[in-house]
This record gives sequence, C-alpha cells and structure tokens, in this order.
Amino acid sequence: MSRSLGRTRWKRFAVIMVPGLMVATALGVGMAQGALAASFFVSGRRFQLSVDSLVGHGMSAYSTIDVTRTGARIPVEVTGLRSAVIRGLCESVVTPIPFLGPYTLRLTGADRVRRAEARDIFIDATSIMVRQQTNHGLNIGVAAGALTKGPVNPGDRHSRFFDPNGVAQQSSTVFLADARWEAVAVTAVTLDVPDVRVRLRAGHHECF
Repeated sequence: MSRSLGRTRWKRFAVIMVPGLMVATALGVGMAQGALAASFFVSGRRFQLSVDSLVGHGMSAYSTIDVTRTGARIPVEVTGLRSAVIRGLCESVVTPIPFLGPYTLRLTGADRVRRAEARDIFIDATSIMVRQQTNHGLNIGVAAGALTKGPVNPGDRHSRFFDPNGVAQQSSTVFLADARWEAVAVTAVTLDVPDVRVRLRAGHHECF
C-alpha cells in the first residue's frame, strides 16, 4: 500500500512540476532565439524576478491588462527596455504539491563576472521595488501611444486594453540597483544569460 501511495504521489508531483520546469527551460531557449510570440495568455500565477543591477537603454513604463486563458484580467505595469545589461539575475516560482507541500523552482544566472544581455525585453509586473533608480533623459506624463525613447510590446499596442492616451514614462537610460518584480509575464526578442542554474527545492526559496 505504501509503495503504491509513493508512486501516486510522485506521479502527481511530476504532472504538476515537470510542465513548470519545461516552461522555465523553454523560456531561456525561446528568448535566446527570439522565438516567443508578442502576446499570449498568461497563467495568472505570480513569480518573482530580481536583479542585482541593470543598465538599460531606451526605457518605457506603461499600464495595461494581461488576460489569462480563462478570461481573468490582471492589471500590470509594463517595464520595457530596448537593451539591457544585467547582473545577478534570479527567477522563482512556488507551486503547491498535493501531499508534499510547496516546492520552489528557482533559476539564477549572470554573476558579478559574466553579465546577461537582453534586447527588447518587457516585464509585466503587479508590483515593483527598487533600492536605487537613476534615469537620464526622463519624461513623465507621456501618452502611452506617443512613447519614442522606449518600446511598447507589439502585443500590447494592438490589445483592446492598451490606452494610447494613458500616462506613461520614458527615459534615454536607466540604472537599477537591487530591483524586484512580482511578475506575471516576461518577453524578450533576445535574452542571453550565462551560468544558468535551475534548482527545485521543497519549501519556500524565492528570490526575495
């Protein structure tokens, strides 16, 4: 009986966690090849994304609404960057497993020596925390449909939830130190991350 129960638990574990691991792996490969679509249904589950430092060129920030496959709407603040250099990247998601409790899938990369590089990256977040932010060439109050310094995700621009007259901001360059996002989606044309490590652990082991 106990053997059978053990097998059942691990089957459930695999059914729940393996797709998440595949998504994390596909995210790294798909972004590196520029293969992700401009828009998609989000799962609705929040994950954590953090960087020790980020230097970006062509920054935009605007609000919109992401939609889950079931039709639920999630208001998000989108941070867009034409290019970025990142150090100390971390991504984590916690999934509750029946009988086993919560498990954390955590991806890290780009240490102090080797940096990650991104092009046309968009972070759809429900909350943002930054210890230090420095902007150059900053404009606040720009209409979202008139952004020129930073990009707008093509999937957002053609969404019925995108307000071209909504308040947005942009800057020529931006520096972020100890930045943390509670996010529902990340897309990029390219994201090149060295020294990637993926670890699955029982319990809560989030990025922050």
